[in-house]
Amino acid sequence: MRVLAVGSHPDDVELGCGGTLLRHHARGDEITVLVMTGGERGIYDARSRRHEQQYAAALTGANLCWGGFTDGAVPHGPEAVSVVDRAVAASGADVLYTHAPDDSHQDHVATSSACLAAARRVPTVLYYETPSTLEFVPTVFIDLDDLMERKIRLVRAHLSQVLRNGPVDLDALVAQARFRGAQSRTRHAEAFRPARFLWDLLDTPNHTPGHALAVVPAPLERAANLRIVSEVVGTLVR
Repeated sequence: MRVLAVGSHPDDVELGCGGTLLRHHARGDEITVLVMTGGERGIYDARSRRHEQQYAAALTGANLCWGGFTDGAVPHGPEAVSVVDRAVAASGADVLYTHAPDDSHQDHVATSSACLAAARRVPTVLYYETPSTLEFVPTVFIDLDDLMERKIRLVRAHLSQVLRNGPVDLDALVAQARFRGAQSRTRHAEAFRPARFLWDLLDTPNHTPGHALAVVPAPLERAANLRIVSEVVGTLVR
């Protein structure tokens, strides 16, 4: 599987889907991370945040690319769409992860919109949540029970944002994962809202036992008591 994860700033991808990227890495999937800005308006300068992002990408075995926009000024429209378009083409993405569109940060909103436009031929597009996400009702969950400590280490790669009085609260991150785990009948989970979701259950000759990506779909809207716990035993998407 070929994966593209897009965030507006260094640390967005790790906060929103870092554990899931670790799961993809364990499967041997090809991972690309696109960061739209250098995070210049963060606590530390862009240089330190870029180095942190490089380290985080290395931990997930991801290819890292930059959008080249200024922090706080990701544009709405064709310029941003073109940047994501190029990343989609270069990565050959089968699945794309990005910000949920209902968010209080203007860069996140612009990035989400650009991704949906650029991913018009990508079979699966999943929105993740970050601390600035507003209303978010997830219907897809990835089990992180054996990966939670590794996700914390991954987020800690962005040390400038985790230090005392920084914007990233690790206790809140664990609490969120525990809450999403309770929703999906596991202990810890990352949650996603699909803009589009193709679930391919066909087994393939290339399937390797032990490389499954555990997926826990949410209860159906009209059957709230129905529990579905499934494991993708083949390629999740084409």
